This record gives sequence, C-alpha cells and structure tokens, in this order.
Amino acid sequence: MTKPQARRRKDARPAELLDAALDVFAEKGFAAARMEDIAARAGASKGTIYLYLPRKEAVSQELVHSLIMRNIAQAEAIADQFDGPVALLLRQLVGLLTEILRNSRIVVLPRLIIGEVYRFPDLARFYKENVLDRGLGLIARLHRRGVESGEFRPQDSDAVARLVVAPVLLMAIWRTVFAPLGDEPFDPAPVLAAHVETLLHGLVAAPRELSK
Repeated sequence: MTKPQARRRKDARPAELLDAALDVFAEKGFAAARMEDIAARAGASKGTIYLYLPRKEAVSQELVHSLIMRNIAQAEAIADQFDGPVALLLRQLVGLLTEILRNSRIVVLPRLIIGEVYRFPDLARFYKENVLDRGLGLIARLHRRGVESGEFRPQDSDAVARLVVAPVLLMAIWRTVFAPLGDEPFDPAPVLAAHVETLLHGLVAAPRELSK
C-alpha cells in the first residue's frame, strides 16, 4: 500500500517540475534549457520528468495552461455570469489582468514566447491560439454586447479588442525587460487603470446616441 506521504509527494511532482521549468526557462531561455536542467532544479532524476512531460514543448504548453489559460477561463466565467454595464465588467477584467501582471512568474511566459518565436514557431502558435486569440475573442464579444445594448458606439470589435490587449502585452514585456533596470518597483496598475478609462471614454456612446 502506498503511504499517504509518498502519495502526496507523487501528486505534487508535476507542479514542482513546472515550477523548476519556469525558473530554468527564465534563466537560460527555451532553446538553451535542457530537460535534465529542469529535473535537477526540481531535485528529480531525468527519467522522472519524462514520466510526466515527454518533451520540452510539452513543458511549455503545460506552463501556458497552468499559469495563463486558467486565468482566461476565469475571465470567461466572470463575463458569462455578469449582468450589468459592460464598462463595469471591462474594468473588473482589467483589474484581473493587473493582478496577473503583478505575478513575476506569470509574466515570464510572454517574454519567452516573443524571444523564441522564430526558432520555435509551434510554441508561438500554441500561445497565440490558446491565449491571444481566446482573450481577443472574449473582448470582441463584450464590445459587441455593449454595442447591441446601446452602451458602446459601433466600431470594429476586433480592432477594439486589440486596443485593449496591446498595452497589457506591453506591460508584460516592460515588467520583465525594462522594469528590472529601474530603481523603483514597477506597478502596472496605474498604467492599466488609465488605459481602461481612456479607452472607455472613446467607446461609450455619446448622450445623443444613447437617446436614440
């Protein structure tokens, strides 16, 4: 019979390996990182990591799934259950993005993807399809919802979605590339708060449009 402590240790192994993989990727980049580096950082044998993650690309995909896609699913659930002005919902979702960007581990992933896009196009494609396209699709749907209710003025919803996401992506890059060079801690909250208020000012229908 498997001892409870051994069982808990085995169950924790995938998370430990992913934590180690993120550290190794952040230090060496995806191309230079080796599976044995990840195993060593996690205090496991090389054979152990292959029991859970058969190749390095699978490691990166699991990181994207566990760190980012889970948050997108949460945002989608919030949007599905929300019953109120879309502007208020967008503020709430940008607040969620702010907390994500404050997580020093999560923001490593966008930098890695951008840095490795030419050498590992499949990795970038996976991120685009499962993170960017999904996030952009959610925001475009919310804009269309606001247009249909008369809250927002009609515009290209896909273009609006990109306007929402672009500063968020910039903050992720800034957080990991430029902020460490500064003397003061970097907080994305004021930037994203200003961004969403400026954006909403341009999206909301003018009073005469609301009265039609």
